[in-house]
Amino acid sequence: MISWEDFTKVDIRLGTILSAQSFDKAKKPAYQLEIDFGPLGIKKSSAQITQHYKTEDLIGKQIIAVVNFPPKQIANFFSECLVLGVYDNKQQVVLLHPSLSVENGSKIG
Repeated sequence: MISWEDFTKVDIRLGTILSAQSFDKAKKPAYQLEIDFGPLGIKKSSAQITQHYKTEDLIGKQIIAVVNFPPKQIANFFSECLVLGVYDNKQQVVLLHPSLSVENGSKIG
């Protein structure tokens, strides 16, 4: 169990994917994403979402991500946020996203 105080330390925000490209140097199939978080700026992320999504279908998609982890180096790339999703029955990630359009940078709570 975690406390409410622990949960409030996690900064979860909404952003819009600006670009997506294959990340060939990743150990597992992944994409390199650039995501617009409004007032927080543009952040990069490596996401293992290749099973359900094509790069061209991700452009303009709103997603939910944790934005206050320290950057994580994956091969020659620094991932600056963690895109959130749920695992399907084959352990493949399905992205979390709002059902309505929301302003980039909006806080999830």
